[in-house]
Amino acid sequence: MIKLAAYGKINLTLEALGKREDGYYEIRSIMQTIGWHDMLMFEESSKLSIQCSQPGWDERQSLVSKAVRLLASHTGVQAGAKIRIEKRLPLSAGLGGDSSDATAVLQGLVQLWGLNIPNDELIKLALALGSDTPFFLSGGTMLVKGRGEVLEVLPEIKPLNLVLLFPPVPSLPAKTATMYSLLESAHLSHGEHTDVVKQRLVNEAEISSKEMFNVFEKVAFSSFLSLEWYRSQFQRLAGSPVHLAGAGPTLFALMEDAEQANKTQRELQANGLGISWVGGTQPCS
Repeated sequence: MIKLAAYGKINLTLEALGKREDGYYEIRSIMQTIGWHDMLMFEESSKLSIQCSQPGWDERQSLVSKAVRLLASHTGVQAGAKIRIEKRLPLSAGLGGDSSDATAVLQGLVQLWGLNIPNDELIKLALALGSDTPFFLSGGTMLVKGRGEVLEVLPEIKPLNLVLLFPPVPSLPAKTATMYSLLESAHLSHGEHTDVVKQRLVNEAEISSKEMFNVFEKVAFSSFLSLEWYRSQFQRLAGSPVHLAGAGPTLFALMEDAEQANKTQRELQANGLGISWVGGTQPCS
């Protein structure tokens, strides 16, 4: 059996620079994997079967099944596989869980089927699945450009104490596309926020909340019902700024130390504010 962890991510910065000719937005982002993760298990089988532990997970809507078909078509492999997903990351949370799972499927099946695929070829396959997916091939701390396919490894971030909250707000259909469709010219930037954080990482300096930036914060709190209320409650309990993860609706805060992080999570749970997690960043695999 092959077991792989599929880590979630947060965006330390996420900027939209403008629309490209292909219809996608040109982005600048510093992505960071976190310790919150799914587990995927792969076993040999004459047929393909995919099982997931999380209620509501739909194989037809997940990138996981698309990743299997893409790899099989690209390589001509006709073997089966038994794939089991122990889903810990919430669905459609803004943490890149489905993209991370799909990337783990590519990597797991390459091992299971004994394939020899160069990394640049694997990146192209991952990009065919989604803009976030290439990042998860190694994770860690990365500068991401283009629409997600241009990756630059950055110095590993100093460990952060994180608290994440997935609030029970109504989901949005085609969430990420919807978030992008709401952006206006006034929301766009030139990569300056990302440049600041990148320079701090290069200088081995600590990252603070005031340096983080997510363009979707300009539209998400008016789009997700009650999300602004959950952010205010989270900030009250954490005593520090609360940020949006990806396209949302997950929220996160940086804590001074593990004790404060654990205390904040206990208070989130006591107030019934949603699914919470406490932990740190995950280095490059």
